[in-house]
Amino acid sequence: MKRLAMAALVSLTVASPRVMAQEAETGNNDAEDVRALVAQLEALKASYAQEVRRLRELDMQVQAIQARVSGKTAQALPTPQVAAGTTPAVPAPPQAATAAAPPAGAEGYASSAAEAQEAKEAARRSVDDVKQQQSALFNQKLTLENSLTYARYDRKQLTLNGFLALDAIFLGNIAIENVESDSLTYNFAARWGVNPRLTLNLDVPYIARKTIYQKGGAGGSAAAIAQEETHGTGIGDVTVSANYKLFGERGWRPETVLTGGVTAPTGREPYGLDWKVIERDDDDFIRFAVPSKQPTGNGLWQANIGLSAVKSADPAILFGNIGYVRSFKRSFDDIDANPDTINPGEVNLGDSYYFGAGVAFAFNERTSLSISFSDRMSARASTRYKNGKWMKVIGSDGNAGTLNLGVTYALTSKATFVSMLGIGLTPDAPDFTLAFKLPYML
Repeated sequence: MKRLAMAALVSLTVASPRVMAQEAETGNNDAEDVRALVAQLEALKASYAQEVRRLRELDMQVQAIQARVSGKTAQALPTPQVAAGTTPAVPAPPQAATAAAPPAGAEGYASSAAEAQEAKEAARRSVDDVKQQQSALFNQKLTLENSLTYARYDRKQLTLNGFLALDAIFLGNIAIENVESDSLTYNFAARWGVNPRLTLNLDVPYIARKTIYQKGGAGGSAAAIAQEETHGTGIGDVTVSANYKLFGERGWRPETVLTGGVTAPTGREPYGLDWKVIERDDDDFIRFAVPSKQPTGNGLWQANIGLSAVKSADPAILFGNIGYVRSFKRSFDDIDANPDTINPGEVNLGDSYYFGAGVAFAFNERTSLSISFSDRMSARASTRYKNGKWMKVIGSDGNAGTLNLGVTYALTSKATFVSMLGIGLTPDAPDFTLAFKLPYML
């Protein structure tokens, strides 16, 4: 009996290390399985989070496009359950795997119908800002706009008074004429939406202008320069206009608006002004004279008609306009530029044609950038003294081309800040213009 007990004890002692080794090997395999399962879980969660983000982006884009097509803000579509719901319950992995779970409602993605609606309205806001600058917003009852524009104009002209000897040597006076003008214009505008297709507009400008005249050859010396500075302030020419929506944006067709308006000569006209004589010759010939005050208007009634179009091409917004301005002749008590004489007569400014085109991009829900080109071509003006014949004014025609860069920032849901830089591309255009606008929608 003792022998049997001893034999069993010996066999257990010999077998125990083998059993322990087998158990250790089984434990190692289980740990490897756990690690493999955790890795698979992390990969599945990452893939799931990526698909959720894609669904959110697609839902936001679909709702924004539907808002543009309909032309008005629609109710937010129900967000797919997978995008709006929470992450399905999964077995709690080890703590090392929990860091892979994405936060709910990650920034930049619509995690609810409300956020999708906000994204849709933000996309529509950029389009509305462009429409507001090109024509009008027809879904607003009343819009008040305050704007401030600074323009710089500088033109130099070489004047030769003499003749050429031997076709090579100039004999006479050489004078350099320079005109520098700085103008600051405050404009108050009111836009009243009569109905969803018609808007009435009123623009009332107030102008402050400073002009510096320089003329070489003072006193008969080419090296001497005479200079005089004049100013002028007052209300400008008031414009009353209307916008009528011909077509709404649908498919390939842009939103098309017809514009018509009348400009009244409420500003100070440039005819019949008092002149200041700076220099006379010995024979009493006026060599240098400037107006005592600067004009604030053109003195004539004008009517304009035009078309503007805006088309959304996500992510860009395309716009353009074309128009015609007709000037009506008017009589004045004095149209002579000579300070010593008074000659009544009529003035007929040349008609003008204008066009422009550009593109705008929305950076985010508040900011957009626009770039455009505009051009205005004016025909030559004509004058007629009393009981005389019409005569063309040489040099009165012009072509003013401008490159415009603009930035729009939505301050609130009702107020927008617009800044615009215009760069003159032709001699008839201002060197540059800088404008700031603040439209407020009531």
